[in-house]
Amino acid sequence: MPEVIFTGAAGRVEGRYVEARREGAPIVLVLHGHPKAGGSMQDRVTVLQAKLFVRFGFAVLRFNFRGIGRSQGVFDNGMGELSDAASALDYLQTMNPNSEQCWVAGYSFGSWIGLQLLMRRPEIDGFIAVSPPANHYDLSFLAPCPASGLVVYGTRDTVAPALDVERAIAKIRTQKTIKVDSNPIDGADHFFRDVADKSLDHLGALETKITAYMTKRMGGLLPAPIST
Repeated sequence: MPEVIFTGAAGRVEGRYVEARREGAPIVLVLHGHPKAGGSMQDRVTVLQAKLFVRFGFAVLRFNFRGIGRSQGVFDNGMGELSDAASALDYLQTMNPNSEQCWVAGYSFGSWIGLQLLMRRPEIDGFIAVSPPANHYDLSFLAPCPASGLVVYGTRDTVAPALDVERAIAKIRTQKTIKVDSNPIDGADHFFRDVADKSLDHLGALETKITAYMTKRMGGLLPAPIST
């Protein structure tokens, strides 16, 4: 993915951007995990989500929150990072003024930021939230949730415990025609590795679940293969 630099509230923001294959294609902003826990736009869940959206023909932008990589600034406990995400979405929309859909996708901390952005930007049509940390952050602000989306989580996640995620999903109120799907991955921890068998990896299962959901949402369109 080509490197891009754009301006955020804290200064320079480092990102990776893939242009869509056609004019008017949908766009997606992909947000990484917690900056204080090693999260960056290069973590494997964030990269996987970005690649999957490329397969579906989206213009895709992922970036480093402030203080990570070459992005300027310091960690701001979510408020500044939400501002970073808003600046990134502005940049993505400027690059794609005629996009037919707008999505946000996030992993862990990034999913929390993405869901907040969803509530502030009415142009967002869909979302993917992977392992939202419902035990650390209150998700009751999703009331009512303005767009349909998918929540995926591991049943053996100790960072974002399945029970907390399930309780949060159960409390989400939606508008008419809006649906929030949930899809657990049995045995997976927060990093989508297996708790009982360290040799097992659940990243493929995550790919399968997101692909199935996006195929349904995009009208049965089958995605192109991921290029290596």
